[in-house]
Amino acid sequence: MDFKHVSYLWDEAKAKSLGDNQVDLLIYRSNILGADLRLTNYGGGNTSCKVMEKHPLTGELTEVMWVKGSGGDLGTLKKSGLAALYMDRLNDLKKVYRGLQFEDEMVELFNHCIYDLNSKAPSIDTPLHAFLPFKHIDHLHPDALISIAASKDGKAINHELFEGKLGWVDWQRPGFDLGLKLAECLAQNPDIKGIILGQHGLFTWGDDCYSSYINTLEVIEKASEYLTTHEGKRRPVFGGVKLESLPKEQRLAQASKLAPVLRGLCSGADLPTLEETKGAIGHFTDDERVLQFVNSHDLDKLAPLGTSCPDHFLRTKIRPLVLELAPDEDVTDYKKIKEKLLPAFEEYRKGYVAYYEQCKHPNSPKIRDTNPVVILWKGVGMFTFAKDKQTARVASEFYINAINVMRGAEAVSEYISLPLQEAFNIEYWLLEEAKLQRMPKEKPLSRRVALITGSAGGIGKAIAKKFISEGACVVICDNDADRLKSASEEFEKAYGKDSFASGVVDVTDNQTIANLYKTASLAFGGVDIIVNSAGISISRTIEETKESEWDLMYDILVKGQFLITQHATEIMRKQGFGGDVVNIVSKNALVSGPNNAGYGSAKAAQLHMSRLLAAELGKDKIRVNSINPDAVIADSKIWAGAWAEGRAKAYGVAIEDLPKFYASRTLLNEIILPEDIANGVFACVGGLLSKSTGNVINVDGGLAAAFVR
Repeated sequence: MDFKHVSYLWDEAKAKSLGDNQVDLLIYRSNILGADLRLTNYGGGNTSCKVMEKHPLTGELTEVMWVKGSGGDLGTLKKSGLAALYMDRLNDLKKVYRGLQFEDEMVELFNHCIYDLNSKAPSIDTPLHAFLPFKHIDHLHPDALISIAASKDGKAINHELFEGKLGWVDWQRPGFDLGLKLAECLAQNPDIKGIILGQHGLFTWGDDCYSSYINTLEVIEKASEYLTTHEGKRRPVFGGVKLESLPKEQRLAQASKLAPVLRGLCSGADLPTLEETKGAIGHFTDDERVLQFVNSHDLDKLAPLGTSCPDHFLRTKIRPLVLELAPDEDVTDYKKIKEKLLPAFEEYRKGYVAYYEQCKHPNSPKIRDTNPVVILWKGVGMFTFAKDKQTARVASEFYINAINVMRGAEAVSEYISLPLQEAFNIEYWLLEEAKLQRMPKEKPLSRRVALITGSAGGIGKAIAKKFISEGACVVICDNDADRLKSASEEFEKAYGKDSFASGVVDVTDNQTIANLYKTASLAFGGVDIIVNSAGISISRTIEETKESEWDLMYDILVKGQFLITQHATEIMRKQGFGGDVVNIVSKNALVSGPNNAGYGSAKAAQLHMSRLLAAELGKDKIRVNSINPDAVIADSKIWAGAWAEGRAKAYGVAIEDLPKFYASRTLLNEIILPEDIANGVFACVGGLLSKSTGNVINVDGGLAAAFVR
């Protein structure tokens, strides 16, 4: 069969290299299924195989099911992400099952079925795989099948399209009883090759790894082809186009201006006290599928209905917030636009509280964040906000899945969403709450975005690495494109794409700075921490110092610090919950050294500007502090040039002896490294000094002449 709508990724040579190891083949099949987001969304779905294993106590062969465990993603699944359970024990659970109202107690009993003691925790879908007799099973959430599953006429379409070869089980929350329902469906229809779960997803199977894979692809391909041939025939897609999108550059410009305002509102910055503010990290997309939806006549009908598949609304909340703003609305006056948007946010929050109050049970977990996750702007695109970048990005991907489902369902029938009570029962399921409670404690800089100038190397790079390790998203930047490219590759390999964004910037040029902040706003929704680390050093006597060198140092160190902070202040005020500016200055701001009039006086200007801005920005809860390093030589472009030669000449030592010389003149006799400066900056922004501003922290090994007081 030729596949047009799914990717056939099976590599026979790769599969043969795995031999007859069914668990390795399961992992391989899972990875290639997860590689095609048309088959299942990130973190969604699960796969399994049943094999004969040696019993660790008797040595006899016993049937064991290997199945994707709780959490994780098929595309990156490894053996450590599988749960292995005794099949005879799983079947014995049927003897103690007490019915639907006791579903949750069965999850604890899965632990008594564990075969591999290094197993991942079994997921709630474990019985769905266990009670079907097939050796290999795939449970996926393909948009095409959910389109049918979430259609008013879904059952009839399924019967007509697959000619009775796919079973159907009405919506039911995943769990032990649903596993029994799947087995019952198969018993009544022994010739079927899969089962559609109403408003949820698809189960398919095979007697070996490859046949399961092919069966899965063929079912999804057939459904996809059916939707494609019907799209636009019954009625225009989403009822037709209601308005046109702005051109690409205008969309991005509008989104970058509004993102910090939305981020502030989604973080609760408008609530009575800043103590209630809980930061959110943003993501923006103007994907064609999003624009088709937000620009359509059906947007106002479909968006309030909410999503259908549990995986979708667990990530996106039950419904989005649609902004009543014209695409080309003037959003430059943040106070005016915030005032215009606030009623919509208040209404959304009240609606979410009403949903909770209407649907809650006596033992339901307390209400969670009432702000929207998904925000749609007609003619512009979609914003998503969550606790971190990956979660925000994945929420965006899931809502695009939901859009695909609505488009497909409307093409062949009428889209129906999950009833509110059923949605609530999933969202506030005690098992989901237990999973949330097991999440590791957030790091000190979680939910915060930091922009660090001069971060392709030296002190700036060390700060960026420190911040990421403490939970922040960072924007790295430099005026050296090649150096920035190398740093970006290093960061992507070490931390992944969701941890950082990058941009070339000249800190003396307003346009490149504006572009950099646009990058920050589109990538993360705004910025919370600014570290002015970009620097230059020229050491000359007064008669040798050129006017051009003097201007260059003042432009980069003083003007650059001012411009970067000026742009940051605008964004922080839009967000409304304060922030941090940390300036990397120098002991030379306080100490009179030889051959250093230009650099030293520029550093002094940086330091005093820090004091002035601390005084001015305090009312906005923006803290401004300074770090005074000395002699940080490692990985610095400053020391690769004439500066090292000039300082060595000034002090009468060899260049290679500079580190020891600088250490020897300190009270602690220590060489200062970029990581030491990064720790100093973290001390300013990590939370313990949240009520301190206008401070100077010396990280210089101890130089009495550089003491501030």
